[in-house]
Amino acid sequence: MESSCPSDNTVDVDQSSFWGAGNLNWDEHRIGWAIAGGCTVLTVLISMTSVLRHCRNYTKPSEQRQILRILYMPPVYAIISFSSYRFFRTYSYYVLIEVVYEAITLSAFLLLLVEFVAATCTGRDVTKAIERKEKRDLPNPFCCWRYRPTKPYFMYTLKWSVLQYVIIRPAVSIAGIICQVHNLLCESTLFSLYFANIYLETLNFASVSVASYGLSLFLDLTKEELLGRRPRAKFLSIKLIMMFTFYQSCVFSVLENRVIKPTEFWTVDNIVDGLNALAICIEMVFFSVLMMWAYTVNEYKVAEDKKTSIWRPLWDSVNYWDFISELGGSFKFFFNRACGTSSIHPSRKIDFAQAFGVGGRSMAGDDELPTKESIRLAPYPFSDTHNAAATSPMLS
Repeated sequence: MESSCPSDNTVDVDQSSFWGAGNLNWDEHRIGWAIAGGCTVLTVLISMTSVLRHCRNYTKPSEQRQILRILYMPPVYAIISFSSYRFFRTYSYYVLIEVVYEAITLSAFLLLLVEFVAATCTGRDVTKAIERKEKRDLPNPFCCWRYRPTKPYFMYTLKWSVLQYVIIRPAVSIAGIICQVHNLLCESTLFSLYFANIYLETLNFASVSVASYGLSLFLDLTKEELLGRRPRAKFLSIKLIMMFTFYQSCVFSVLENRVIKPTEFWTVDNIVDGLNALAICIEMVFFSVLMMWAYTVNEYKVAEDKKTSIWRPLWDSVNYWDFISELGGSFKFFFNRACGTSSIHPSRKIDFAQAFGVGGRSMAGDDELPTKESIRLAPYPFSDTHNAAATSPMLS
């Protein structure tokens, strides 16, 4: 049994100065450092330009707060990747923090799609959008099974399938940091059963797969309502970042000890990690441009004399109470259902307004009023008229 993880770093540390003997000491590492830093600055400038344009045209807070969170993804990845390249001996800590924002971005994208669907319905009554949906096949690879969107538990399950990643991904990262401190993570031995990395990676892979599948299912279910909003382009700009960062790390790992060799101050793991971080810094420049196009501000523009302050949008974008309230609403539904106290009978069509927290009449009938219990079970609304929920404690 392996008792200890091999060190990711060499014992000797490069003692030379960046400014060697009055001249720039341009070795390969410092050239990469300069490239990573320049690309990071460029990514931040492009992304902040897009962010500030949305802040100055903040006309639909319920949609744009989610867009701002998504637009932060390239600069967050670039800044953390540059830091992990610069301080390569503590790379594992940086990369564990970096991927947490992936969970926030996927969840923000789901809530954005919900707002888009609500906007297509008369009076923002999203029950109109779902009551026409019939039983259909699940997307690949589970196309041999069928589902009925009008089941009450289905929509709560779909929402939870994405939002669970906001809990699991940070928890995995915290566990990874603790294991790294105690030399139990051992990223260099991915398939070793004696260290924590393989178990944490398996849990993370399962969680992100469920979240991605839930998003794909919702996109397929509401494709008619999302026409003209370019949902595929928006999703692709997020998905490509996830795919590039994952597959390029696999490629560098394959080259490890074959093409990539250790040096005096850099182990093979250091070089692989550095190449991955450098590649991310470069890629984020292009992804920030892609996101500026996919999440254009044009549909939100207002006249110059009606420009909004940037402070409320920035606060809304970092206030994640809407995530907490939605997770709480979904958990409450399943808890009450398990206890047999839910007022929604499985055979009835789902009240989509309750399932996704957007205002609207019950699908059981135009004249049927919601019960007190059904109101109590509903999570916070997403509509603009209920944005105060973002700063209010959860109702019981």
